[in-house]
Amino acid sequence: MKHLKPIAALLLLMPISMVNAAEEAPKAAEPTHEMASHKGMGGMTEEQKDQHMRARQEQQLLMHDLSNKILAEQDPTKKEELKKQQLELMKAQHAQMMEHRQQKKVQHKQQKQEHKK
Repeated sequence: MKHLKPIAALLLLMPISMVNAAEEAPKAAEPTHEMASHKGMGGMTEEQKDQHMRARQEQQLLMHDLSNKILAEQDPTKKEELKKQQLELMKAQHAQMMEHRQQKKVQHKQQKQEHKK
């Protein structure tokens, strides 16, 4: 229990510090089309970006929901089961991210070869 209070305080303060950091960050210049093709979501339409961000939001909500359930659970067996569920969700998200990364590498390699021709 004594470990939960510092963790809870950290979880509460982290979003505040992130907002402050975002407000202080200088505005970056708009990337050129060439730069945008090498950035994360530069080649996406606004609709695709929105869809991607909504999917990320849903993943984060699921993670936070499981975290809240884990913290609230008193039964060690149920708590461990919730942790396993959260770990499986994390693994699935990681696998999805790595698959997307691999696809981007292949796509970039193809573009590079086309550019040489």
